[in-house]
Amino acid sequence: MIKKIKNIIIKKNLDGYIVPKNDKFFTEYSKISNLELVSNFSGSAGFAIILRKKNYLFVDGRYTIQAKKQSGKKFKIFEIPLIWPRNIFRSIKNRLNIGFDPKLFTYDSLKHYFYNTCDLSPINENLFNKKINEDLDNNKFYKLDDKITGESSKSKINRVIKILNKKKIDYLFVSAGENVCWLMNIRGKDLPNSPIANCNIILTKDRKIYFFSKFNKISKIKNKFINQKVFFYEEDKLFEILRSIKPGSFCIDGKTCSVFNEEIIKSNFIIKGRNDFIYYLKSIKNKIEINNMKKAHIEDGVALTKFLYWIKNINKLNLTEQKVEKKLENYRKKNKNYLYPSFDTIAGSGPNGAIIHYRSNKQSNRKLNKHDLLLVDSGGQYKWGTTDVTRTICFSKINKKIKELFTRVLKGHIAVAQSDINFEKTGHNIDKKARQNLKEIGLDFRHGTGHGVGFFLNVHEGPQSISKNNYIKLEQGMVVSNEPGYYLENRFGIRIENLVFIKKINKKLCFENLTFAPIDKDLVDEKMLTTYEKNYLFNYHLETYSKISPFLNEKEKKWLAKLI
Repeated sequence: MIKKIKNIIIKKNLDGYIVPKNDKFFTEYSKISNLELVSNFSGSAGFAIILRKKNYLFVDGRYTIQAKKQSGKKFKIFEIPLIWPRNIFRSIKNRLNIGFDPKLFTYDSLKHYFYNTCDLSPINENLFNKKINEDLDNNKFYKLDDKITGESSKSKINRVIKILNKKKIDYLFVSAGENVCWLMNIRGKDLPNSPIANCNIILTKDRKIYFFSKFNKISKIKNKFINQKVFFYEEDKLFEILRSIKPGSFCIDGKTCSVFNEEIIKSNFIIKGRNDFIYYLKSIKNKIEINNMKKAHIEDGVALTKFLYWIKNINKLNLTEQKVEKKLENYRKKNKNYLYPSFDTIAGSGPNGAIIHYRSNKQSNRKLNKHDLLLVDSGGQYKWGTTDVTRTICFSKINKKIKELFTRVLKGHIAVAQSDINFEKTGHNIDKKARQNLKEIGLDFRHGTGHGVGFFLNVHEGPQSISKNNYIKLEQGMVVSNEPGYYLENRFGIRIENLVFIKKINKKLCFENLTFAPIDKDLVDEKMLTTYEKNYLFNYHLETYSKISPFLNEKEKKWLAKLI
C-alpha cells in the first residue's frame, strides 16, 4: 500500500500524502481504517504522512508504545501534541506539496496539523479500495421512544432553533452522526460498538430538516417523522439541495464538516459559525437519561462483579487474554438488555497492560501469569445506557512498590470523585488532582483523566473532559469517566475507572458514581490512605454490595462482603 501511494505521489507531482484514521463521517471507531491498511496501526486516533523517501506516523500518548510495536519498522513515530507535522516542516528548506482527500479532512484539522508550513493539494479520488469509505451493512436506523430519551425530537429541535435565531443564523449543517442521533432520537448500527447512524442533516430556522443518508437505511424511521417537515435524500444529494434553498448563513461543525462539504456550502452561503452547539446540549443528560444509565450500570456491575469473583477465586490461571475477554463478554450476554461491547475489551496482562489502548490479537495474546497484573478495560451498550469501566487485578502477593503505585492511582481516583465542582469548575483543574500523588514521586500518565460519555451513544464524547487542556465548564447532568493510571513500559499497567455524573445537592455540584464494581483491595496499601480516603473506599464497597448483591449467588455475596 505504501508503494502504491508513493507511485501516486510521483505521478501527481506531490511531495507527500496524508492518510487519516477516520472515515468520511469522522467517527472514532470506523469499520475500516485506511491508516491501518497503510501502517498496520490499529489505534483509534492518528494519521500518517507518506513522503517520497520517509514515512511518519503521528499518534497521541495513549498509543506511542502500540505504534512502535505495530508500525515502527516502516514509520518514524511522533507523539502529538508534543510534535506536529508543522514542527517538522518548518525545518525543511523547500516548501512541500502534500496531497489529501478533501472528504476525509476538515479545514480545522489541516490548519492544526500544518499551520501554513506546506502547500496542501486536494486529491478528489479515493486512492484505496473504492468501497473503503462506504458503509458495509444494511442495518436500518430506528427511533427511540420519548420515554427512553426523556425529551421529544420536536422539543430538541425547538431548542436548537432558538439558538439559531439568537445567533441570527439561517441554517445548521449537522455533519456529526452522533448529533443527528441525539436531535432526532434515532440510532443505528453503522459502527462496530456504537449505535450511531451515519447521516447528515441541514436544519433550517423554519424547522425544515433535509436528511442525507443511504436510502436503504431509513425505512423504519421515515414514517415516524410524517407530521414533521423532514425530507429524506440519498447522501450524495447535498449539493443539489443547497442549490434549491434560499441564500443565507450557515453554522457548520469545524470538527466533522469535511473540506469537500465546506467548499460546497461556501460556494453559495456565508459560514457564520464553526461550532455545532448540539455537542453541548447533548452533554447535559436529563433525569430520565441518568436513570436509564444508572440501571444499565447496575446490570453491567453485576456482570463485572461475577467476572471478578470468578477470576480471583475460581479459575486456575490457565487463561489467555482472549479467553478473559470472552469470559467477561459471556457474563454480560446473560443480561437481556445487553446489546454489544461499547469498545473492544482491553485485557492486558503484565507488559501488555502498559499499552494504554491495547487490543489482543493472535500474535500478542498472552497467557496469564499469577505474578503479573491484569488490566481489564471494558464496557457495554445496553438498553438504555453506555458503560465503561477499568479494574486492575492481581493473583498473588504483590510487592510493596507496585502496591504503592496502585494506591497512588487510587488516591488520585478518590480525589477526583470527591471534587468540589463549584470550586474546581473545569476538567483542567480536576485533572491536576488526579496526578498529584504520582507527581509527588516524579511520575505521571499519558492520557486524560476522564472523557465524556454518551447516553446510549459513543463511549467517548465531548465537549467536556477531565484533561490538561479542557476548560469547558462542568455542569449538572454531564457524565465523565474518572480513570487515572500508571504504566511502566514492558512491565505492567494500572488503571481504575468509574463513570460518574454531576449532581446538584444543596446548590453544590458534585460527582456521583454510576459504576459499581469492587476495586481489588489486595493491591491497596491502606497505610498510605488517609481516614477520609479509607471511608470513601469503605462506603464505595458498601454501596456496591447494596446495589449488586441481590443479583449474586451466596459465594459471590460472601466474597463481596469481605471487601467492605
